[in-house]
Amino acid sequence: MKGLVLSGGAGTRLRPITHTSAKQLVPVANKPILFYGLEALREAGITEVGIIVGDTQAEIEAAVGDGERFGLAATYIRQEAPLGLAHAVSIAEDYLRDDPFVMYLGDNLLRDGIVPFVERFRESSPDALILLQQVPDPQSYGVAEVEGERVVRLVEKPKEPRSDLALVGVYLFTAAVFDSVRAIRPSWRNELEITDAIQDMVDRGLRVEHHVVSGWWKDTGRLEDMLEANRLILSTLAGDVRGELVDSSLEGPVVVGPGSVLTRCTVRGPVTIGDRCTIADAYIGPYTSIYHGVTIERAEIEHSIVLEESRISGLGARVTDSLIGRDVTIAHSEGKPAAYRFMVGDSSQIGVV
Repeated sequence: MKGLVLSGGAGTRLRPITHTSAKQLVPVANKPILFYGLEALREAGITEVGIIVGDTQAEIEAAVGDGERFGLAATYIRQEAPLGLAHAVSIAEDYLRDDPFVMYLGDNLLRDGIVPFVERFRESSPDALILLQQVPDPQSYGVAEVEGERVVRLVEKPKEPRSDLALVGVYLFTAAVFDSVRAIRPSWRNELEITDAIQDMVDRGLRVEHHVVSGWWKDTGRLEDMLEANRLILSTLAGDVRGELVDSSLEGPVVVGPGSVLTRCTVRGPVTIGDRCTIADAYIGPYTSIYHGVTIERAEIEHSIVLEESRISGLGARVTDSLIGRDVTIAHSEGKPAAYRFMVGDSSQIGVV
């Protein structure tokens, strides 16, 4: 069995972060989202993985390399435009050949991994196995209608959903899916929808099974979901302090990476702080991830994600519920006349108190 990981999306809902970076490489709990999926495939015994890439190909390749660090053999497959999940399957046919495969969306997180689903697929040998979860807003997802164990209908982002069972971003297929991909036509979004391909498999009388996921699943395409995924992963954190503490107090599970120095700080976990960070006279609150090389001075922050080499200093209010990009400076200014001074990219959001 092979893996097919989709990492070609533009990440428009996470702009401006994704104007300059692949959304699949934004870290959650200080690990790029894509790495969770690659590790899940390896844990399921899958070692050959095709990675669908687009405009951020160079960045994805630089991060993953040949896959050896994950115990994988990685092959990159270029998708010239985001033309749908079924299109990604189509262009990977030469790589996948007749092998069954797991398709894993590179910006999705599953708490319990995929081992039980791969084992069931191997034992039951259906033509497809789809994972589902009940959601409060099914109109935002591909939705499945089921009768007992049977999948009867799938619709992509229905305006009037007839089910609250959303398709989780993990699919298991045999090579039978390729005929269905060739049979469908682009949707109103001008994309080849994987829901249409699976529906074609159902209509052809092929065996399409489903499993309702009980553990948490997150599609991290939105800020709210990314912060929630960060919170959920940090909830399982075990403390590990490798940096230096100077007159600082830690409460709860806290990770401090090597080369980081915390001076006169209060940190209430779960919190993870990367390598080479300088944090002084600061409060770091629960569910915060601080990546490598960050400086925080005379500031407070909680329930947030801070990416590498950023600086937060001298703020008069606590930062919360935020995603702060790479090499960002947020600081109190002593300049005159007193005024707010911003250099802000497209699609940014700023809350001023």
